[in-house]
Amino acid sequence: MSDKTLTLYLAEYESAGACVHAAEKLRDAGYAAFDAHTPFPVHGMDQAMGLPDSRLGWLVLPAGITGVSLGFLMIWWMNGVDYPLIIGGKPAFSIPSMVPILFELTILFSALTAVFGMFGLNQLPRHHHPIFNSDRFASATDDKFFISVESTDPKFNLEKTKKLLEATHPTNIELVADKDDEVSEDAP
Repeated sequence: MSDKTLTLYLAEYESAGACVHAAEKLRDAGYAAFDAHTPFPVHGMDQAMGLPDSRLGWLVLPAGITGVSLGFLMIWWMNGVDYPLIIGGKPAFSIPSMVPILFELTILFSALTAVFGMFGLNQLPRHHHPIFNSDRFASATDDKFFISVESTDPKFNLEKTKKLLEATHPTNIELVADKDDEVSEDAP
């Protein structure tokens, strides 16, 4: 198995509950580079996998504050310094007239940061993953539940990982690798 080859075990389950219990066993065994693939969101899966809360909010909040601050600065500069116009005796620095612009810039900066931050945190776009080489994985979007354990996990061992997955009672366990690479069961 070469360093560039991404090898993984793919375990198939019939129910969401069995998939959650398998994720808990992997988490308790110390595995970190594993993922659950389900046809719909499963309540409690994040806790079962030991995933922390998303860091996306910590990116979106400063972006929203930046949007409202830049909008405020822009309006102050344009209406109060660069080209002040006094119309009908109204002050050049009127907060009610600023609200729509401040709101829109806050939403714009927050939304763009949320989209691009999600791509960055999820390491997207990833054009190919060896898991798609499995013929059984196509049913992950229909009615089956899968747990995949990647070889990049420090605890990954072909024999020990397979035995741990077998203890979770899956309907099928498959060793998946890139099509170009041969993987033998006796590799470390």
